[in-house]
Amino acid sequence: MKHSLYPGWRSLLFIPVHVDKFVAKAHTRGADAYILDLEDSVPLAEKDAARGKVIAAAKQVSVEGASALVRINLDQDMAQLDLEASIDVSVKAVVIPKVESADQVVAIAQKIEQLETERGIENGHTLLIAMIESVEALPKLDEIADAHPRVVSVTLGSEDFSASAGMHSIPETLLLPNQMIAFACRRAGISPLGFPGSIADYSDLDLFRKTIQLADKFGFVGAFCIHPKQADILNEELMPGEDDVQHARGLIEAFEKGLEEGRGAVEYRGKMIDMPVVIAAKELIRRFESIVQS
Repeated sequence: MKHSLYPGWRSLLFIPVHVDKFVAKAHTRGADAYILDLEDSVPLAEKDAARGKVIAAAKQVSVEGASALVRINLDQDMAQLDLEASIDVSVKAVVIPKVESADQVVAIAQKIEQLETERGIENGHTLLIAMIESVEALPKLDEIADAHPRVVSVTLGSEDFSASAGMHSIPETLLLPNQMIAFACRRAGISPLGFPGSIADYSDLDLFRKTIQLADKFGFVGAFCIHPKQADILNEELMPGEDDVQHARGLIEAFEKGLEEGRGAVEYRGKMIDMPVVIAAKELIRRFESIVQS
């Protein structure tokens, strides 16, 4: 399935949409994207009022060029109300929580398509990110990742997932499910989000930085966060360096010259370059360009 390209968001910061003071200051926090939350952070009694604030909040958090996303509720009736309140040109993506099947993703995508059509929004404008928050979802990761062209990423909800697994939310226990999600995303041709650690623990920023450095090596391109200091670290550690980009461009040029000369592998700066290395280099350049352009 041909999926939409991931927009290059390194840091996606949760903002409770019903708390005006958080929304008002969000655009100063430095994240690439802000997830306006209608789910866990909003009490049931306040959900109706929160829905009425989504579009204004989306415009507010994106005034400095960041993107606005909305996390909806999975319950069918609540999801319909959330989507009706959220589908707008100012909202770039919808985050679906607690996904356990491809059918759930497809149902949301169909509702979005209908709302886009009714509102004169370009079809496909609203992207989807699926959150995996239970052990029941793990056998279905490939189906979920490839459920619909709107899906640009899958990520692990560390706290809920750990509770469902009866385990502590620590790097050692979260490494495997994160890696499974990364593999499923790559098989589907989409970009994995996340890191092998708890999103709730931002007290030790040095440890968080090391965790994100590890996530970068595992191929994660961005992650959800709940604190601006986490966003700063994500932006720093998940930004391809200028030297790396120049190296990637140089090796691609050398490889293409080798192809013209009838060679399928070439030497570049002391290393042998073949097609898998070139594919990785092209992905790095695409990531860099998507971040710069976003």
